[in-house]
Amino acid sequence: MLKEAGSRGVAPVESWNPPYCGDIGLSIARDGGWHYRGSPIGRQALVTLFARVLRRDPDGRFYLVTPAEKIDIAVEDAPFVAVELEVTGSGRAQTLIFRTNVDDVVACGAEHPLRFGSGEGDDSLKPYVHVRGRLEALLSRSLVYDLVDLAVEDDDGRSGLWSGGVFFVMSMA
Repeated sequence: MLKEAGSRGVAPVESWNPPYCGDIGLSIARDGGWHYRGSPIGRQALVTLFARVLRRDPDGRFYLVTPAEKIDIAVEDAPFVAVELEVTGSGRAQTLIFRTNVDDVVACGAEHPLRFGSGEGDDSLKPYVHVRGRLEALLSRSLVYDLVDLAVEDDDGRSGLWSGGVFFVMSMA
């Protein structure tokens, strides 16, 4: 997946400081679906384009940012969903490579760590992988099952996953 991702890049949104232009009704649902004023955005190319200019500011709010404007976007959970997993190597040399619903590809490790949260009102495991900036992808349910199958115990008896030379403990924060 990393080879296929090639040189697709994202805009340098972290360095842009345009004026705030308000809320135009864009949102991202928990399942990763993008909506405009409540209607789904059906063109994947448009969603992918928007995702390239998405930013989360230190205050936790999400924005679509261009050099000329910054607009609000409501995000229900994480802005992306990890939908595909490739595993290379094994044991401590294992690397987990994720592809998101907007075609970002990240190799999990120190720069793209896994984080585990819990579901609202229950003890379900909700893993997230860091994508870029302050943006994360929630792993799809099928990938959660894959992670559980890949889990091992470390020297301290904790369940978790090796990726990129880092051991990620599977526990809820």
